[in-house]
Amino acid sequence: MVFMNAYPILKPRALRAMLTALSTLTTALLFAACTSPASGPSSVSSPASAAVNPALLDAAISGPQRSDRARARDVYRHPRETLQFFELAPSQSVLEIEPGGGWYTEILAPYLRGHGQLYEAQYDGPKGPSQEAQASRAAFAGKLAAAPAIYGNVVIGTLHTGQFSGFPADDSVDRVLTFRNIHNWIKDGQIDANLRAFYAALKPGGLLGVEEHRAAPGTSLQQTIDTGYVTEAYVIEHARAAGFELAGRSEVNANPRDTKNYPNGVWSLPPTYEGGDVDRATYAAIGESDRMTLRFVKPAH
Repeated sequence: MVFMNAYPILKPRALRAMLTALSTLTTALLFAACTSPASGPSSVSSPASAAVNPALLDAAISGPQRSDRARARDVYRHPRETLQFFELAPSQSVLEIEPGGGWYTEILAPYLRGHGQLYEAQYDGPKGPSQEAQASRAAFAGKLAAAPAIYGNVVIGTLHTGQFSGFPADDSVDRVLTFRNIHNWIKDGQIDANLRAFYAALKPGGLLGVEEHRAAPGTSLQQTIDTGYVTEAYVIEHARAAGFELAGRSEVNANPRDTKNYPNGVWSLPPTYEGGDVDRATYAAIGESDRMTLRFVKPAH
Protein backbone atom coordinates (compact mmCIF):
# COMPACT_ATOMS: atom_id res chain seq x y z
CA MET A 1 0.00 0.00 0.00
CA VAL A 2 1.33 3.39 -0.90
CA PHE A 3 0.59 6.37 1.40
CA MET A 4 0.49 9.81 -0.16
CA ASN A 5 1.94 12.73 1.85
CA ALA A 6 -0.80 15.29 2.41
CA TYR A 7 1.71 18.17 2.44
CA PRO A 8 4.03 19.17 -0.41
CA ILE A 9 7.74 18.49 0.02
CA LEU A 10 9.62 21.78 0.01
CA LYS A 11 12.89 22.14 -1.80
CA PRO A 12 15.85 23.26 0.36
CA ARG A 13 15.85 26.83 -1.02
CA ALA A 14 12.08 27.26 -0.39
CA LEU A 15 12.41 25.74 3.07
CA ARG A 16 15.19 28.17 4.00
CA ALA A 17 13.10 31.11 2.76
CA MET A 18 10.12 30.01 4.82
CA LEU A 19 12.21 29.54 7.97
CA THR A 20 13.77 32.96 7.49
CA ALA A 21 10.32 34.57 7.18
CA LEU A 22 9.08 32.76 10.29
CA SER A 23 12.17 33.82 12.21
CA THR A 24 11.65 37.45 11.23
CA LEU A 25 7.97 37.34 12.24
CA THR A 26 8.75 35.67 15.56
CA THR A 27 11.40 38.27 16.37
CA ALA A 28 8.97 41.09 15.61
CA LEU A 29 6.26 39.58 17.79
CA LEU A 30 8.65 39.00 20.68
CA PHE A 31 9.91 42.56 20.39
CA ALA A 32 6.36 43.90 20.48
CA ALA A 33 5.48 41.73 23.46
CA CYS A 34 8.62 42.53 25.43
CA THR A 35 8.94 46.24 24.74
CA SER A 36 7.65 47.81 27.95
CA PRO A 37 5.68 51.05 27.86
CA ALA A 38 7.70 51.95 30.97
CA SER A 39 10.36 53.47 28.73
CA GLY A 40 8.52 56.79 28.83
CA PRO A 41 5.21 58.52 28.10
CA SER A 42 5.95 58.85 24.39
CA SER A 43 6.18 55.06 24.07
CA VAL A 44 2.49 54.55 24.76
CA SER A 45 1.09 53.85 21.32
CA SER A 46 -2.40 52.84 22.43
CA PRO A 47 -3.55 54.88 25.44
CA ALA A 48 -6.43 52.55 26.26
CA SER A 49 -4.43 49.30 26.23
CA ALA A 50 -1.40 49.90 28.49
CA ALA A 51 -1.20 47.66 31.56
CA VAL A 52 -1.85 48.65 35.16
CA ASN A 53 1.05 47.82 37.50
CA PRO A 54 -0.69 46.51 40.65
CA ALA A 55 2.47 46.26 42.75
CA LEU A 56 3.51 49.83 41.95
CA LEU A 57 -0.03 51.06 42.56
CA ASP A 58 -0.16 49.33 45.95
CA ALA A 59 3.19 50.88 46.84
CA ALA A 60 1.87 54.34 45.99
CA ILE A 61 -1.30 53.80 48.04
CA SER A 62 0.62 52.52 51.06
CA GLY A 63 3.45 55.07 50.76
CA PRO A 64 4.52 57.34 53.64
CA GLN A 65 3.46 60.47 51.72
CA ARG A 66 -0.14 59.69 52.65
CA SER A 67 -1.44 60.77 56.07
CA ASP A 68 -3.51 58.57 58.37
CA ARG A 69 -6.43 60.90 57.69
CA ALA A 70 -6.13 60.28 53.94
CA ARG A 71 -5.83 56.51 54.42
CA ALA A 72 -8.96 56.47 56.56
CA ARG A 73 -10.98 57.41 53.48
CA ASP A 74 -9.74 54.46 51.40
CA VAL A 75 -12.65 52.39 52.69
CA TYR A 76 -15.01 54.84 50.95
CA ARG A 77 -12.94 55.92 47.95
CA HIS A 78 -11.37 52.59 46.89
CA PRO A 79 -8.36 54.12 45.10
CA ARG A 80 -6.83 50.83 43.97
CA GLU A 81 -10.00 49.50 42.35
CA THR A 82 -10.94 52.90 40.94
CA LEU A 83 -7.61 53.51 39.22
CA GLN A 84 -7.53 49.94 37.93
CA PHE A 85 -10.97 50.51 36.43
CA PHE A 86 -9.58 53.62 34.74
CA GLU A 87 -6.79 51.39 33.30
CA LEU A 88 -4.06 53.62 34.68
CA ALA A 89 -0.58 52.54 33.61
CA PRO A 90 2.58 54.04 35.16
CA SER A 91 3.89 55.07 31.74
CA GLN A 92 0.94 57.28 30.85
CA SER A 93 0.46 61.03 30.78
CA VAL A 94 -2.41 61.80 33.15
CA LEU A 95 -4.38 65.00 33.65
CA GLU A 96 -6.22 65.33 36.96
CA ILE A 97 -8.87 68.03 37.07
CA GLU A 98 -9.28 70.19 40.19
CA PRO A 99 -7.16 68.22 42.69
CA GLY A 100 -8.38 70.11 45.77
CA GLY A 101 -6.11 69.19 48.64
CA GLY A 102 -4.44 66.48 46.59
CA TRP A 103 -6.03 63.30 47.95
CA TYR A 104 -5.57 61.47 44.65
CA THR A 105 -2.44 63.44 43.76
CA GLU A 106 -0.66 61.71 46.65
CA ILE A 107 -1.24 58.39 44.84
CA LEU A 108 -0.94 59.47 41.23
CA ALA A 109 2.36 61.34 41.59
CA PRO A 110 4.51 58.49 42.91
CA TYR A 111 2.80 55.97 40.64
CA LEU A 112 3.62 58.02 37.53
CA ARG A 113 6.92 59.55 38.62
CA GLY A 114 9.27 56.96 37.12
CA HIS A 115 7.97 56.78 33.55
CA GLY A 116 4.78 58.83 33.22
CA GLN A 117 3.67 62.43 33.61
CA LEU A 118 1.10 64.01 35.91
CA TYR A 119 -0.61 67.31 35.10
CA GLU A 120 -2.87 69.06 37.60
CA ALA A 121 -5.49 71.51 36.35
CA GLN A 122 -6.81 73.94 38.92
CA TYR A 123 -10.36 74.90 37.98
CA ASP A 124 -11.33 78.56 37.62
CA GLY A 125 -15.02 79.39 37.60
CA PRO A 126 -16.30 81.91 35.04
CA LYS A 127 -15.40 84.77 37.39
CA GLY A 128 -12.00 83.39 38.34
CA PRO A 129 -10.85 81.79 41.60
CA SER A 130 -12.38 82.91 44.89
CA GLN A 131 -10.23 83.87 47.87
CA GLU A 132 -10.90 80.43 49.33
CA ALA A 133 -9.78 78.78 46.09
CA GLN A 134 -6.63 80.90 45.99
CA ALA A 135 -5.75 79.85 49.54
CA SER A 136 -6.38 76.20 48.67
CA ARG A 137 -4.13 76.47 45.62
CA ALA A 138 -1.34 78.05 47.62
CA ALA A 139 -1.55 75.21 50.14
CA PHE A 140 -1.53 72.62 47.33
CA ALA A 141 1.48 74.21 45.62
CA GLY A 142 3.30 74.37 48.96
CA LYS A 143 2.57 70.72 49.62
CA LEU A 144 4.09 69.71 46.28
CA ALA A 145 7.09 71.99 46.64
CA ALA A 146 7.87 70.57 50.09
CA ALA A 147 8.35 67.01 48.73
CA PRO A 148 10.21 67.25 45.40
CA ALA A 149 11.24 63.59 45.56
CA ILE A 150 7.55 62.70 45.17
CA TYR A 151 6.01 65.68 43.38
CA GLY A 152 8.96 67.24 41.56
CA ASN A 153 7.69 66.21 38.12
CA VAL A 154 4.08 67.36 38.61
CA VAL A 155 3.03 70.25 36.36
CA ILE A 156 0.27 72.58 37.61
CA GLY A 157 -1.92 74.48 35.17
CA THR A 158 -5.39 75.94 34.91
CA LEU A 159 -8.78 75.14 33.41
CA HIS A 160 -10.81 78.27 32.73
CA THR A 161 -13.96 78.51 30.58
CA GLY A 162 -13.10 75.31 28.74
CA GLN A 163 -9.47 76.20 28.05
CA PHE A 164 -6.31 74.72 29.58
CA SER A 165 -3.15 76.69 30.22
CA GLY A 166 0.21 75.77 31.70
CA PHE A 167 0.80 72.52 29.80
CA PRO A 168 0.12 70.93 26.39
CA ALA A 169 -3.53 69.93 26.07
CA ASP A 170 -4.18 69.01 22.44
CA ASP A 171 -4.40 65.27 21.66
CA SER A 172 -1.57 64.87 24.16
CA VAL A 173 -2.66 62.95 27.29
CA ASP A 174 -3.64 59.33 27.87
CA ARG A 175 -6.04 59.87 30.77
CA VAL A 176 -8.20 62.69 32.09
CA LEU A 177 -9.48 62.01 35.61
CA THR A 178 -12.01 63.94 37.66
CA PHE A 179 -13.25 63.07 41.12
CA ARG A 180 -16.44 64.63 42.54
CA ASN A 181 -16.30 67.84 40.51
CA ILE A 182 -19.06 67.67 37.93
CA HIS A 183 -21.77 69.12 40.18
CA ASN A 184 -19.68 72.30 40.56
CA TRP A 185 -19.34 72.68 36.79
CA ILE A 186 -23.06 72.24 36.34
CA LYS A 187 -23.68 75.00 38.86
CA ASP A 188 -21.18 77.26 37.07
CA GLY A 189 -22.60 76.51 33.62
CA GLN A 190 -19.24 75.06 32.53
CA ILE A 191 -19.97 71.34 32.22
CA ASP A 192 -20.15 71.20 28.41
CA ALA A 193 -17.17 73.49 27.81
CA ASN A 194 -15.08 71.42 30.22
CA LEU A 195 -16.04 68.09 28.67
CA ARG A 196 -15.10 69.42 25.24
CA ALA A 197 -11.75 70.52 26.68
CA PHE A 198 -11.16 67.02 28.07
CA TYR A 199 -11.98 65.51 24.70
CA ALA A 200 -9.55 67.84 22.95
CA ALA A 201 -6.78 67.11 25.48
CA LEU A 202 -6.96 63.32 25.11
CA LYS A 203 -5.13 61.27 22.53
CA PRO A 204 -7.41 59.24 20.26
CA GLY A 205 -8.21 56.09 22.24
CA GLY A 206 -7.58 57.87 25.54
CA LEU A 207 -9.93 57.56 28.50
CA LEU A 208 -11.90 59.99 30.65
CA GLY A 209 -12.46 58.66 34.17
CA VAL A 210 -15.34 60.15 36.18
CA GLU A 211 -16.28 59.68 39.82
CA GLU A 212 -19.29 61.71 40.97
CA HIS A 213 -22.00 61.81 43.63
CA ARG A 214 -24.91 59.84 42.16
CA ALA A 215 -28.46 61.16 42.22
CA ALA A 216 -31.59 59.07 41.91
CA PRO A 217 -33.00 58.90 38.36
CA GLY A 218 -35.33 61.80 37.67
CA THR A 219 -33.51 64.28 39.91
CA SER A 220 -33.99 67.75 38.48
CA LEU A 221 -31.16 70.07 37.49
CA GLN A 222 -32.05 72.46 40.32
CA GLN A 223 -31.97 69.59 42.81
CA THR A 224 -28.54 68.66 41.47
CA ILE A 225 -27.29 72.20 42.05
CA ASP A 226 -28.81 72.28 45.54
CA THR A 227 -27.69 68.84 46.72
CA GLY A 228 -24.52 68.01 44.77
CA TYR A 229 -25.95 64.73 43.46
CA VAL A 230 -25.93 64.19 39.66
CA THR A 231 -27.75 61.51 37.69
CA GLU A 232 -25.73 59.05 35.66
CA ALA A 233 -27.97 59.75 32.68
CA TYR A 234 -27.01 63.45 32.77
CA VAL A 235 -23.28 62.72 32.83
CA ILE A 236 -23.50 60.18 30.04
CA GLU A 237 -25.66 62.43 27.86
CA HIS A 238 -23.30 65.40 28.15
CA ALA A 239 -20.15 63.30 27.71
CA ARG A 240 -21.59 61.83 24.53
CA ALA A 241 -22.49 65.31 23.30
CA ALA A 242 -18.80 66.21 23.70
CA GLY A 243 -17.83 63.25 21.49
CA PHE A 244 -17.10 60.55 24.07
CA GLU A 245 -18.33 56.98 24.02
CA LEU A 246 -19.28 55.20 27.26
CA ALA A 247 -16.71 52.44 27.77
CA GLY A 248 -17.66 51.07 31.17
CA ARG A 249 -19.43 51.48 34.51
CA SER A 250 -18.30 50.30 37.93
CA GLU A 251 -20.08 50.02 41.26
CA VAL A 252 -16.83 50.12 43.20
CA ASN A 253 -17.80 53.44 44.83
CA ALA A 254 -21.47 52.63 45.39
CA ASN A 255 -23.00 53.15 48.84
CA PRO A 256 -26.52 51.76 49.26
CA ARG A 257 -26.79 53.36 52.73
CA ASP A 258 -26.82 56.83 51.16
CA THR A 259 -30.48 57.95 51.02
CA LYS A 260 -29.54 61.32 49.39
CA ASN A 261 -32.14 63.36 51.27
CA TYR A 262 -30.25 65.48 53.78
CA PRO A 263 -30.66 69.12 54.90
CA ASN A 264 -27.26 70.09 53.50
CA GLY A 265 -27.23 67.75 50.52
CA VAL A 266 -24.19 65.57 50.00
CA TRP A 267 -22.22 67.92 52.25
CA SER A 268 -24.13 66.58 55.26
CA LEU A 269 -22.09 63.39 54.94
CA PRO A 270 -18.42 62.84 55.77
CA PRO A 271 -15.90 64.20 55.25
CA THR A 272 -17.65 67.62 55.21
CA TYR A 273 -20.29 67.28 57.97
CA GLU A 274 -21.73 70.67 57.04
CA GLY A 275 -24.40 70.33 59.72
CA GLY A 276 -21.79 70.21 62.45
CA ASP A 277 -22.72 67.92 65.32
CA VAL A 278 -26.38 67.64 64.30
CA ASP A 279 -27.02 63.97 63.46
CA ARG A 280 -23.27 63.53 63.03
CA ALA A 281 -23.30 59.94 64.29
CA THR A 282 -26.03 59.08 61.78
CA TYR A 283 -24.08 60.53 58.90
CA ALA A 284 -20.88 58.85 60.04
CA ALA A 285 -22.69 55.50 60.00
CA ILE A 286 -23.84 56.16 56.43
CA GLY A 287 -20.32 57.02 55.31
CA GLU A 288 -19.37 58.95 52.20
CA SER A 289 -21.76 59.40 49.29
CA ASP A 290 -23.02 56.87 46.78
CA ARG A 291 -20.93 57.53 43.68
CA MET A 292 -21.01 56.61 40.03
CA THR A 293 -17.72 55.55 38.48
CA LEU A 294 -17.73 55.86 34.70
CA ARG A 295 -15.15 55.33 31.97
CA PHE A 296 -15.44 57.13 28.63
CA VAL A 297 -13.24 56.79 25.56
CA LYS A 298 -12.28 59.27 22.87
CA PRO A 299 -12.79 57.19 19.71
CA ALA A 300 -9.56 56.21 18.01
CA HIS A 301 -10.93 57.21 14.60
